[in-house]
Amino acid sequence: MEKLYLIAHVAGQAVAIDADQVESVVDIGAIVAVPRAGGHVRGLAALRSRVVTVIDTVAALGMTGGHSASRAVITRVDGHHYALLVDALDDVAPFALQPLASGIPLSQAWQRAGHGLVERDGEPILAIDLTALVPAGGNAQAA
Repeated sequence: MEKLYLIAHVAGQAVAIDADQVESVVDIGAIVAVPRAGGHVRGLAALRSRVVTVIDTVAALGMTGGHSASRAVITRVDGHHYALLVDALDDVAPFALQPLASGIPLSQAWQRAGHGLVERDGEPILAIDLTALVPAGGNAQAA
């Protein structure tokens, strides 16, 4: 069965995000740092009359280098809105999710977020779960 997926780029890698997890895509303006927050929390940003927690997806994946992107995917986890930074946004299209085969090696950084594959023009794209990038089950400030 096909579902809609947003194709984005995170840490130089194309990823597929289930459209059901995407509330919107935005350009993030000023980000205010949060003292003593985990390294994955870039800070807080005002977005359409509400405050969202901005997640550095590269840091949330456990990679070094941080994220300098200003584009973000807005998702809601446990009633809270999060802006997950992405390098670029590509397309929205229907794809059939395929399971991850046991022989497909994923780096530790992607193992936690990856939950399947979609195929676009003969190329496999890792499908990720945005909630896996919001540490502590949606409690990013406490992580």
